Amino acid sequence: MTALLSVENLTKSFRGLRAVDDVSFDLDEGAILGVIGPNGAGKTTLFNLIAGALRPDTGRVALAGRDITGYPPHRVLAAGMARTFQLMRPFTSMSVLENVTIAVLAAGGARRTARQDAADIVERVGLGRWRDAPSAGLPTAALKRLELARALASRPRVLLLDEVLAGLVPAEREPVMDLLDELRDREGVALVFVEHIMAAVMRLADSVLVLDVGRVLTTGTPQEVTRDPRVVEAYLGEEPDAER
Repeated sequence: MTALLSVENLTKSFRGLRAVDDVSFDLDEGAILGVIGPNGAGKTTLFNLIAGALRPDTGRVALAGRDITGYPPHRVLAAGMARTFQLMRPFTSMSVLENVTIAVLAAGGARRTARQDAADIVERVGLGRWRDAPSAGLPTAALKRLELARALASRPRVLLLDEVLAGLVPAEREPVMDLLDELRDREGVALVFVEHIMAAVMRLADSVLVLDVGRVLTTGTPQEVTRDPRVVEAYLGEEPDAER
């Protein structure tokens, strides 16, 4: 059976420094892969290569059997893969609903239904109370949800999440994790998420890929990875920290 997302031997160098070095993994429909590693390990660069923001020096990215290597971001989006960004940059002069409506239209949604489609997404991610509020005044937790709503506007088969829980207190994280579970369980969306909060990785991920200096240190279940002495030494420290 062909994997929904297949990443093969991706490599990217900047001025002789290999930020991503021969990284490979497969992701099936409805699966959740956590990507962890210390700062500078190459996690965001890997996302940029998969999502088309960067062209790999070598390697291949395939989505549902289709080679999308080197596609620009808008073609990757059209092929069925969306992403969020660690630094959130909504249109600050627009309301939450307007931001999501623009995302629906950018993904090819019909003009006559775009506003209602956006309203449905806004409610779904728990932003109903801020629907008509300017995005410039949103708290961090709402901005994170808006970033997720804009990504969902394209109805992706694969969703790349770059630290979607960063900056949230534990009470704010739980509803977002519930939503991610729902996306996988009810709609079969496959997720790849970069995260430093190990409690979220342990709860959500079916498997974990650990990067260190651009290379894959190991892969396995969350339990296997957190017991691996190499991961403990390179990333976790003496004991896995749920709030790290």
